[in-house]
Amino acid sequence: MFVRRGRSALYPLHLTVNGTAHDVEVDPRRTLLDLVRETLNLKGPKKGCDHGQCGACTMIVNGRRINSCLSLALTHEGDQVTTVEGLADGQDLHPLQQAFIEKDAFQCGFCTSGQLCSAAALIDEIKEGLPSTVTGDGPVTLTADEIRERMSGNLCRCGAYNNIVEAIDSVAGEQQ
Repeated sequence: MFVRRGRSALYPLHLTVNGTAHDVEVDPRRTLLDLVRETLNLKGPKKGCDHGQCGACTMIVNGRRINSCLSLALTHEGDQVTTVEGLADGQDLHPLQQAFIEKDAFQCGFCTSGQLCSAAALIDEIKEGLPSTVTGDGPVTLTADEIRERMSGNLCRCGAYNNIVEAIDSVAGEQQ
């Protein structure tokens, strides 16, 4: 059922973002990124290129990372969404956030939130044994090439890529 307001129709949507349930009415043309930033007021995910090329908008939806700028909000009925704000546990930083600090892996700040969400999902992909295009025959193992390939959807003009690989490797290595 939809509600017509003015010239546009709004549709009900229920989703959980960072552990908090939300019931909202959404224009069917609205992206998940715009919903989260403008309606739920979570400013961590950034609108970079708005074409799915830079990864600044990366969120984790039901355990998988997505470019939220390319995903219509209404397709996420009942989904569990995690933004960079949801990675930390209260005042305790997520191990990746701490590793990014320790390894000087932060970039300009615009792309870092997407990098962190992508890295968190990457570690889970490795644990699940999901192969990438650089995975050879046999089990998936954490290598610098795996990290670089899996992070290739997150681009930035800053130059901390080597430090990002070190930060992810340090956390993933501890969790294996």
